[in-house]
Amino acid sequence: MSKFYPLSVAKVKHETRDAIAVTFDVPPALKDTFQYRQGQHLTLRAVIGGEDVRRSYSICAAVQDEQLRVAIKRVPGGTFSTWANEHLQPGVTLDVMPPEGRFNLPLDPASRRHYLAFAAGSGITPILSIVKTTLLAEPHSRFTILYGNRASSSVIFRDELAELKDIYMERLNLVYVMSREQQDIELFNGRITQDKCRKLFQHWLRVEDVDYAFICGPEDMMHGVSSALQEAGMPKERIRIELFAANAALQVREPRSVYAVESRHQTEVTVIMDGNHASFTMDKDKESLLDAGLRAGIDMRYSCKGGVCSTCRCKVLEGTVDMDVNYALEDYEVARGFVLSCQSFPVTDKLVVDFDVAE
Repeated sequence: MSKFYPLSVAKVKHETRDAIAVTFDVPPALKDTFQYRQGQHLTLRAVIGGEDVRRSYSICAAVQDEQLRVAIKRVPGGTFSTWANEHLQPGVTLDVMPPEGRFNLPLDPASRRHYLAFAAGSGITPILSIVKTTLLAEPHSRFTILYGNRASSSVIFRDELAELKDIYMERLNLVYVMSREQQDIELFNGRITQDKCRKLFQHWLRVEDVDYAFICGPEDMMHGVSSALQEAGMPKERIRIELFAANAALQVREPRSVYAVESRHQTEVTVIMDGNHASFTMDKDKESLLDAGLRAGIDMRYSCKGGVCSTCRCKVLEGTVDMDVNYALEDYEVARGFVLSCQSFPVTDKLVVDFDVAE
């Protein structure tokens, strides 16, 4: 899973002024490797200005489409997103890691569920994959989407969403919430906040009629919507969240003052990845497990380094770590010993972590 594969770009479509949809050509020999579940993401790698740059982007196609496509929205100051929007075209080759992520639910053709999705901006990309896949796989289920944007011009996949609405008129309810464009219904003006959700649940949507909710967007929206849903009676375990990697500030732990060279300040780390074992020594509390491993020459997998994308997920088999930031792992995963290596700092003198465990 940690291996990158060179994939050729088959198509680039401009969805908005600052967002493109990129479709990859997957050769038959790699079809199984790049088989994905709805809501998963790809880690892309390119050398930009002599630097190895990696970013994760959500797949925005239905599983049934058998099409590997991601959306890349230009972020102000974003090295990869700016480069991609300016340089990607058919024929360009990118290094791509196989699909990862657990922003999804098992589907059952016999289910009769009502799903609710909240998205803001490019947060629609995994939601689109989830909605299309679910409506095809569960013919008796339905979806309600609340999609927040500044204005109509910034709506990604606007035509595709309209087409989807026409196909599933009885099973898909699509509502736009605009912050800078006035709409006829006042309830759908403004930003998607906790207070906005309270009003929506009071006047427009019965949360008790919803089985599961998906949320993808900036951190403040994610927490606000989740809190409002729980206030309205939805159990936390029925809420799935996905945070924008671009919105996660990389929280850097301040190193403590000078360490004395003593064994108690060192950790012996063993990394299991792709069936191989590699060991190195690192100082406690100075740098993350990921950074220390990379510095030791181990090609550990990563993307955002902000505790968001889960690309660097591994399981602690021996020892203990402090995990500073976690936007990617569910509570049950943490309870089973999974951590994000980019946010993990060793506490014990010995640490063994396994990147191959997929449970």
